[in-house]
Amino acid sequence: MPQLKANVVLALAGLLVAPAGVAAQSVDAFYRGKTVELYVGTDPGGGYDLYGRLVARYLGKHVPGAPTVIVKNMPGAGHLRMANWVYGGAPRDGTVIAAAPQSVAIEQLLGTDGVQYDARQFSWIGRVAPVVEVTYTWHTSPTKTLQDAQKRETVMGGSGAASPTVFYLKALNQLAGTKFKIIPAYPSNAETNLAMQRGEVEGGSKAWASMKVDNADWLREKKVNILVQYATARDPGLPDVPLMMELGRSDDERRALKLFALGNAMGRSIMGTPGIPPDRLSALQAAFQETMRDEDFLAFTREKKIDVGPTLSGDELKALVEETMSMSPAVVALAKAARGE
Repeated sequence: MPQLKANVVLALAGLLVAPAGVAAQSVDAFYRGKTVELYVGTDPGGGYDLYGRLVARYLGKHVPGAPTVIVKNMPGAGHLRMANWVYGGAPRDGTVIAAAPQSVAIEQLLGTDGVQYDARQFSWIGRVAPVVEVTYTWHTSPTKTLQDAQKRETVMGGSGAASPTVFYLKALNQLAGTKFKIIPAYPSNAETNLAMQRGEVEGGSKAWASMKVDNADWLREKKVNILVQYATARDPGLPDVPLMMELGRSDDERRALKLFALGNAMGRSIMGTPGIPPDRLSALQAAFQETMRDEDFLAFTREKKIDVGPTLSGDELKALVEETMSMSPAVVALAKAARGE
């Protein structure tokens, strides 16, 4: 009988320690042979898809266990379908990550319809690059500087009310005293640029990284005037061009403009679901940083002229989200008014 009792005690002890043993499975063992899915909230093509596929191409070899990383596109509702699913529907074991929408925290703060997530609860992995966007005029326009745009009506092309090409200019009109007249009639930046060259409009807006590649001749020949840049730090190539967040007529107006710039600072980032086990999240964050230093990765980005860096860590991205979510009600009200809400 004593031996039987001893066996029962040992069996119970085994049951008690078994879950701990499972939880202690190494990161290497967990990821070996698995597939990590990287979701993109747009159709294939475009910046989010480009950077998502870029990360997926190199990340796996730096994750312990060398899992396969594949991209899955989940477009819908301006990234909201994907963001909501990653937050509330995806497995939380570290096998699902995503290309983070740069406005993911802003949309939550401003109460955008359809938001079903808390941006502070995502697992933040790292930023490949910020998004620096610029507004510019053609060389024939009398508006050569932002100060000129505050003095005269300047006709600008845009691609729709929800596009940054429109709402950035609306925000500047509302909060910085510019006099942009916006024509949101052009489906793409290419069509805006054609209209600009034909004299239908005086300028437009686009990503600085794209302009450096697509319109290098314009920059070389000084055919465009860069009026303002949308970022939280001046790009090294635009040291004399004011930041959107430097403008505004009061502290709250400047904070509202900074709110939009914080989205650009989030840039092309990677996030994971809430609740990823800490050791796996640490491994993903470390693998991301190793990817950003990978010689093959850097050679590929140089060859394809893809902007990389300055990168940010997961903790730095989390701090940007916290800064966004801490904006005062007065600033939120100004930002909503600037977006026409």
